[in-house]
Amino acid sequence: MTTFSAEVAWERGAASFTDGRYSRGHTWSFDGGAIVAASASPHNVPLPYALAENVDPEEAYIAALSSCHMLFYLWLASRKGIMIDSYVDAATGLMETVQGRAMVSRVELRPHVIYAGDIPSREIEHKLHHEAHELCFLANSVRTEITVRLD
Repeated sequence: MTTFSAEVAWERGAASFTDGRYSRGHTWSFDGGAIVAASASPHNVPLPYALAENVDPEEAYIAALSSCHMLFYLWLASRKGIMIDSYVDAATGLMETVQGRAMVSRVELRPHVIYAGDIPSREIEHKLHHEAHELCFLANSVRTEITVRLD
């Protein structure tokens, strides 16, 4: 068993708070020293109380799913001797109400992989993405429907 942690910190400042007019800006701190400026999404909380320039939990969720998938894809490709120069994913997520509850119901990964040397067949590429999805810890942890679309 492995334990992971993050510190999430927020301070009220001079805002009155009980009227709902307070900043949703906060920070995420990780054990390696990275600090991420975070906020509620401006889709959920109006500006200026949400900070559009900060990462919101929904964006982070989509990025985490994409990152997990990518890391397994790279690992699988490296084990098969497939050389990759770059991997870029323009992932998107859809938030909707399902059975009366708001949720990120679907995430679509759109990886664009640049290979060095021999380019794997479309069949091998699909197989690697399927394996990466099956191995991804986060994909195995959520109810969100996750699809991989290769152009």
